[in-house]
Amino acid sequence: MPKVNDLILDTGDLFPEIEIDKVGGGKIALPEYMKGSWGVVLFYRSHW
Repeated sequence: MPKVNDLILDTGDLFPEIEIDKVGGGKIALPEYMKGSWGVVLFYRSHW
């Protein structure tokens, strides 16, 4: 359950700009990487 002050994306919101390390090297910058197309972003936390 989100906390009251947490930012939650809603329909029509812009995805925040972030840079992510790719497995095997390199980086991708979101949302620029998916510009002009639909996509799914899955964050897998592994373990804490």
